[in-house]
Amino acid sequence: MKEMISPRLRALSPSATFEMARRSAELAAQGVDVVNMSVGEPDFKTPGHISEAAVSAIDSGYTKYSPVSGYTSLKEAVCHKLLSENGLSYSPSQIVISSGAKQSICNAVLALVNPGDEVIIPAPFWVSYPQMVLLAGGVPVHVAAPIEQDFKITPGQLEAAITPRTRLLILCSPSNPSGAVYTAAELDGLAEVIRKHDGIMVLSDEIYEHINYTGSHASIASAPGMEDRVIVVNGVSKSYAMTGWRIGYMAAPQWLASACSMLQGQYTSGPSSISQKAAETALMGSQACVEQMRLAFLRRRNVLVSLISKIPGLRISVPQGAFYLLPDCSAYLGKSFKGKKIESGNDLAMFLLSEGHVATVGGEPFGAPGCVRLSYATSEDVISEGVRRIGAALALLA
Repeated sequence: MKEMISPRLRALSPSATFEMARRSAELAAQGVDVVNMSVGEPDFKTPGHISEAAVSAIDSGYTKYSPVSGYTSLKEAVCHKLLSENGLSYSPSQIVISSGAKQSICNAVLALVNPGDEVIIPAPFWVSYPQMVLLAGGVPVHVAAPIEQDFKITPGQLEAAITPRTRLLILCSPSNPSGAVYTAAELDGLAEVIRKHDGIMVLSDEIYEHINYTGSHASIASAPGMEDRVIVVNGVSKSYAMTGWRIGYMAAPQWLASACSMLQGQYTSGPSSISQKAAETALMGSQACVEQMRLAFLRRRNVLVSLISKIPGLRISVPQGAFYLLPDCSAYLGKSFKGKKIESGNDLAMFLLSEGHVATVGGEPFGAPGCVRLSYATSEDVISEGVRRIGAALALLA
């Protein structure tokens, strides 16, 4: 029987980060010592008190289906977190708990975007944003924020990108893949543009909120007049080293939260009951572990920036959050090794894997041509060895 894959799925591309993880795993299986700087996943264990809460949940019988939009107790914990940390007031009915922040984002895109609608996505961007828009039949509109702007768009750029078909702006701060962090003043400037245009929502991906080196986190939902125009997405994966627990959440206007709950009820239902109880403890328990991990990431950032700055030809914007560095490697484009020319960031990433045995991710899938993304969610020793190998490999190019 012939293949019958829908055009909707044929339009999608596989995740570049997962593809690099697959390739590096294949090399490792062949006995090659690969330094992995491609994975956006904290290398810490989930804090003990959170894991203990999961065991307690099992012992207490939290092993059944949960409500579609999540347990009320967890939604109340999210409301408490948003009010106490962000000054944002929501009711539990405006919170939807999902199987990871990725599902929360996709829920919002599918609920808002009609075929032909335009979604503004500042570039660099997380690889999945445009793919989700395509899945909904929408049109991704990339707005370039180059390294000279510290990878952040301006109000003027946003205004120029808006058309009568614009439905949504997706922001990520702190950013994957650049580590850029928008200040409150910068977000106010973007909010001023949005307020001029009816019918445009903002999806604010704040999953890296607590991995922030600026001293404070700002949400565009806090800007005047934006409380009904913003969907805040967050979760426990990055801040609490809980990637495998798969718990994310959105806080949204009631009409959209209700729509996303209905959507979720038709294709996944409620997320893991056990993971939800663990997430509740993460949000309501001691936050000392969050600060300990943030400080570790800051030390790692400083090590990486110091070492990578010594490699000729690489340009960087020092990341102010998350755990990624996005060097501009344009100086190496056009160079060759053994007759093979490096023509893109993707080519360079594959070269670094094959010749340097370092796994990175090319910048093109992130909307950052000529760049590679390095993750420093790993030990300082691994970072040091990875940069040593990168420098040695780049020196081979002529």
